[in-house]
Amino acid sequence: MRIASLPYLDEHATVIEADVDDVWRSLGETLDRSFSRPGAACYARLVGADDRTASGPRPPAEGSTFPGFRVAAAVPGRELVLQGRHRFSSYALIFRLEHIGPGRSRLSAESRAAFPGLAGGIYRRLLMGTGGHVVGMRRLLSAVRRGAG
Repeated sequence: MRIASLPYLDEHATVIEADVDDVWRSLGETLDRSFSRPGAACYARLVGADDRTASGPRPPAEGSTFPGFRVAAAVPGRELVLQGRHRFSSYALIFRLEHIGPGRSRLSAESRAAFPGLAGGIYRRLLMGTGGHVVGMRRLLSAVRRGAG
């Protein structure tokens, strides 16, 4: 799957009072914590995700997995690219970190996804139309911010 060819969905960002190295560490820990919950693996199985368990090196590196995601690229302190696929969607989540001043960083999360067919369209409406995706992304970024500070 070519990530650049996936349609853009949205982007969320937060400023964090921490250096990019601390944000990077917190991002990896937050993703591990979030996706190690029993519901994450269960959901990944339910929708037929390609990757259903956490595996590989930590902090995340290319080839590491979380339920529903595989690390496509990891540049410590700069960018973490997750991609995945299941019955209803092919998707990517791209985290970018920027140093914006002494002890300050900006973390953004860009979402891209394709939702093929009727089932994909229904899934998109459930995911995006209910606001669930936005709430999940905001919670994830807030957790990274708390963990880095």
